[in-house]
Amino acid sequence: MTPTRILPRLAGVGLGAGVGAGLGLAAYGVWEARAYTLREVTVPVLPAGSPDLRVLHLSDIHMTPDQRAKQEWLAGLAALEPDLVINTGDNLAHRRSVPVVLEALSGLLGVPGAYVLGSNDYYSPSLRNPLRYLLPDDGRRHTDVPQLPWPDLKAGFDEAGWLDLTNGFGSLVVNGTRISFAGVDDPHLEYDDLSRVAGPADPDADLRLAVCHAPYLRVLDQFARDGYDAIIAGHTHGGQVCLPGGRALTTNCDLDPARARGLHRHPADSSPGEPGSSWLHVSAGLGTNPYVRVRVACRPEATLLTLVART
Repeated sequence: MTPTRILPRLAGVGLGAGVGAGLGLAAYGVWEARAYTLREVTVPVLPAGSPDLRVLHLSDIHMTPDQRAKQEWLAGLAALEPDLVINTGDNLAHRRSVPVVLEALSGLLGVPGAYVLGSNDYYSPSLRNPLRYLLPDDGRRHTDVPQLPWPDLKAGFDEAGWLDLTNGFGSLVVNGTRISFAGVDDPHLEYDDLSRVAGPADPDADLRLAVCHAPYLRVLDQFARDGYDAIIAGHTHGGQVCLPGGRALTTNCDLDPARARGLHRHPADSSPGEPGSSWLHVSAGLGTNPYVRVRVACRPEATLLTLVART
């Protein structure tokens, strides 16, 4: 066979293999986006002699009414019997999702809780090119779309007694541990008002927690500087489409990809006990944009944080 006949056949084989691999990866990504996972992390932040506290961190649920498997999995988290629930926003992805979210969380709403909202609680999702997520942030925010019924979601959380930490403070006593909270509205939309929560964290509290949706450095820097023991955040989706081993390519904010999910320090090079530094926990979240329900090397998650005494 002449080279001119061989080359087209080889090219066809290469193209076919590439298409097959691409379809296989896409199918895997669709499956992984539904592989809900509970992650467990231990955080040494409590005073000596304190009992452990089990904190369930929920984030980026992005619920639509037809996502029955996600609703059932969320409802099953009540069996963990956490001492505290922290919700870092982006619960909604549809205008009819509020009742669905509140029902899925009904077994947890009787547990002490605290929350902030995210951009996807406020505004409807839209169909976008998923590759734009991998590009540098151009500063555009999609606020020219219909608002979601976030006041109804807020009312449901408030009626359950969860603390609304939107640009404000709060406190709870959980299992004898006095917790002082601060939180901000969504930094991704630049709704955060850091001046309203500025100043040293409560020195009389047993534990000082800061809560935000998107972990922008300006927010992390202030909370760490003000003496919060830990900062709880979401928004990043853990990178959502990651390299093998879960290495994130992006965070959709100015946080470095190495800290796109999990437990880290802030500043990144600081050590426990160092003044002006905090623990940082970033959840990879449970959902995606409903139009692009794909995850790769980054399973959707909720996290059970076990807070223990400092060593």
